[in-house]
Amino acid sequence: MILIFDLDGTLLNTITDLGYACNYALQQAGFPSHPIEAYPAMVGNGINNLIRRALPENERTEETILRVRAHFVPYYDQHNCDYTRPYDGIPELLVTLKSQGHMLAVASNKYQAATEQIVARFFPCIFDVVLGERNGVPRKPDPQIVFDIVRDLSGKAGLSVKRSVSETVYQSEGRSVLYLGDSLVDRDTARNAHLPFVACSWGFVPRERLVGEGVQHIVDNPIDILNYVH
Repeated sequence: MILIFDLDGTLLNTITDLGYACNYALQQAGFPSHPIEAYPAMVGNGINNLIRRALPENERTEETILRVRAHFVPYYDQHNCDYTRPYDGIPELLVTLKSQGHMLAVASNKYQAATEQIVARFFPCIFDVVLGERNGVPRKPDPQIVFDIVRDLSGKAGLSVKRSVSETVYQSEGRSVLYLGDSLVDRDTARNAHLPFVACSWGFVPRERLVGEGVQHIVDNPIDILNYVH
């Protein structure tokens, strides 16, 4: 089976490092900062959108976002593992899945360099493909990142990749695909790729909101993910 994981809020609690980096960048650019507790509601669509939401409403121009980002990225590159930690049970889950022969991937809206750095730091030699935000590739919930992962994994495994008639769903011959994440962006990414989705309640989106939005499959403990794996 191919299991595609979101990163922030699913595998790792990254919110404190993201919040400190954003506050630093805002302050360097002359804008007010926010309590760390405010940041879960701002993340999920990439760094530029995080900055856009953190800026005062009348300052959300592309020029200002890029100016703040220029402070954010160097700071975050140096401090993205200060407080970030795997959620309880995630390392054990990944080791189990790997030992069972499943193929594992990360699909993140965090920029590619930071995604690779953080995954290598906390999960060395676990993931077969790690993709983040890349120039010229639309962010989640666009399904392109999912298509790229499945194509790459299929090539590594020597499997053929079949497209449906609609050319929107990739299926690896002999392996089903499951998408796991903590947010509605992840739910929509899976939906757009026509993949089954399991939501993780320990992330940045409260369980009650996931339920209210009609998410059908929700797990409250990483070990419960094994119930969806075959």
